[in-house]
Amino acid sequence: MPLSRLLGWLTNAFPLWVLVMCGWALVQPEGFTWFLPWITPGLAVIMLGMGVTLTVEDFKAVRTMPKPVALGFVGQYTIMPLLGWTLGMAFGLPTEYAVGLVLVACCPGGTASNVVTFIARADVCLSVVMTACSTLAAMIMTPLLTVMLVGERVPVDALGLFKSTVQVVFIPVAVGVVLNRFFPKGVKKVLPVAPLISVIVIALICACIIGLRVEEVKASAGRLLAAVALLHVGGFALGYGLSKLFKLPSQRRRTVSIEVGMQNSGLGVVLANKHFVNPATGIALAAVPCAISAVMHSIIGSICAAYWRWKDESAQGSVSD
Repeated sequence: MPLSRLLGWLTNAFPLWVLVMCGWALVQPEGFTWFLPWITPGLAVIMLGMGVTLTVEDFKAVRTMPKPVALGFVGQYTIMPLLGWTLGMAFGLPTEYAVGLVLVACCPGGTASNVVTFIARADVCLSVVMTACSTLAAMIMTPLLTVMLVGERVPVDALGLFKSTVQVVFIPVAVGVVLNRFFPKGVKKVLPVAPLISVIVIALICACIIGLRVEEVKASAGRLLAAVALLHVGGFALGYGLSKLFKLPSQRRRTVSIEVGMQNSGLGVVLANKHFVNPATGIALAAVPCAISAVMHSIIGSICAAYWRWKDESAQGSVSD
């Protein structure tokens, strides 16, 4: 098997990586809790990996597809935060879990969305542009929306959230874009393995958080899993419905659906660990919904992608018949 094909296969197995590692963490948490000091640097590496895939031309491409980019942006920062807040209230989640659910809902699109978009045979170029736009906007939107939606329930350090988002999102992405611009040959050598590194790091971040909170996860598994699952199912469904309402073509509907439904859960974990630690226990339970989110959106996204791919192959088969 050619190396490029093997790397692609391992990257596309992203949901399996996350599911296996998080399941393993529930049984043998010490196998992953060692990664705790590396969570923030790990996310920075992921964002750097995303940055080196981008060029200035990618951002200029927004002008050629303003409608789907705008729809995805609006869906990302209205549908998901409001859905997160509503589900937290509806399920009567403990305050820290409800805050975590809102926090991850206020995060930008996840880098894994580009992989899922590729599998779904949707518009990968649009996906990359949308992820980049929502990621850069996150340094303003994520703190602002979090304060608006949970500021009455818990104290929120908006300035601290802003600084953290700039440090672990904006700066690494910007550095990646600069490296791609001025050192394209070096970047070209790294690009084939960058997505797989991101996938492994995301899985380690999520497994670490699950491992640190095993008892809490087991105690609230039912309601918490249901709330997180509905957050992402709702994001995929409403994202698709919104783009259909505005008459986008099929490929772009899928892309908007994926971008709205998938969050940068790793960013949620980092922000929760840094800004939502319970002073009485020293534990950041708000990070748990974020970690579960990574598993859930990966599974749901993969199911959607497999269905859309099957649908296309069936349609092609019918035509050839």
